[in-house]
Amino acid sequence: MTQSPTVYAPRDFWLFLIGRFFSASAMLMQSVAVGWQIYDMEHSTLALGLVGLCQFLPMFLLILPAGEITDRSDQRKVMSLALAMQGVCSALLLGLSLFHTGGALPFYAVLVLFGAARGFAAPSGQSLLPFLVPPEKLPRAIALNSSVFMVAVIAGPALGGFLYVAGPVWIYGVCAAGFLLPAAFIFTLGGRKRVPSEKDDASRYERVKEGIRFVRDRPIVLGAISLDLFAVLLGGATALLPVFARDILHTGPEGLGLLRSAPAIGAAAMALFLARWPVERKTGVRMFAAVAIFGIATVVFGVSRNFWLSLTALGVLGASDMISIYVRAALINFATPDEMRGRVGAVNMLFIGASNELGEFESGITAFLFGTVPAVVIGGLGTLGVVALWMKLFPPLKSVDRLRDVEPQPEK
Repeated sequence: MTQSPTVYAPRDFWLFLIGRFFSASAMLMQSVAVGWQIYDMEHSTLALGLVGLCQFLPMFLLILPAGEITDRSDQRKVMSLALAMQGVCSALLLGLSLFHTGGALPFYAVLVLFGAARGFAAPSGQSLLPFLVPPEKLPRAIALNSSVFMVAVIAGPALGGFLYVAGPVWIYGVCAAGFLLPAAFIFTLGGRKRVPSEKDDASRYERVKEGIRFVRDRPIVLGAISLDLFAVLLGGATALLPVFARDILHTGPEGLGLLRSAPAIGAAAMALFLARWPVERKTGVRMFAAVAIFGIATVVFGVSRNFWLSLTALGVLGASDMISIYVRAALINFATPDEMRGRVGAVNMLFIGASNELGEFESGITAFLFGTVPAVVIGGLGTLGVVALWMKLFPPLKSVDRLRDVEPQPEK
């Protein structure tokens, strides 16, 4: 039974966006601090790669069970608790910065705990938005949510870079508050409630398998999320930005913050454009074109020795990535029934986590083996190869015209 439109309150959507802004800003500020601090300790690209690996492995192990728990529980409570745990991790990093004088190992241990918390925050957060806005407003809500996230990605790294001048303790204190406040906001949200499914009595293992099978059996959904996985896995260069800032572009923490913000500036501008003029036709072709531009911008960034050209390349990279993010998020939300949102969101976030955190590890390894610049250029060219291959492997994805064409058809 469809619930009354009166269950949707603007307050809930805006509180969700505010919480999204604060928590995303905190995560990105913390990322700048941890990256610079560990590189300062170890002076190794491999050590930077381990930052991503320590967060990815616990997320990889927990995110699918977390998606199943999200589908059985209230997403608001799961997300709120996960954000609170991230705040605790920031407080632990603050304590290490104050009292620890050794190597990076204790920081890696906290990052493992942080990755576990993200494993629960990701599927609960992704599954919650369709319960806060009516279906006809979902595409614009996705674009606004992406805009807010990208504004946070602009502000977070830049603020993190400038605050790091005063010391990492300041950053970790702000980050702790940046996670704990959204935890309180999310806990109070209203909106539409999930109608219990007849399959809620299935075992946890069966329900996790059901979510994986749902994605596997839908070429449009599988193609969209796997395209992002391999494109960003190969083309991601963010883990190496401290190396580019210090050793290639010869700038300091402030320059690193600007470099980290540049992709978000391009992405935020594109997200605002999409909120005003959503993609309505030829969405599949436009997504493939955007990922190809992402690969080209990565190559340009890799070979650049000019700070401003590097910023421009990263801005184009972010704008093109936003188109892919927008289309993928809309396709998944429209194609997924309510009772599956947590598990499908978990699978999607597992792919995203692999492309980001595991991509950071891949970047660190390839830079260690081949050098920083060759690693980025090879990755960008690899992204272009993935685009060409995926267009052949997933023709239904390339053929998608309107986003709502993928909505499940009601049973007769």
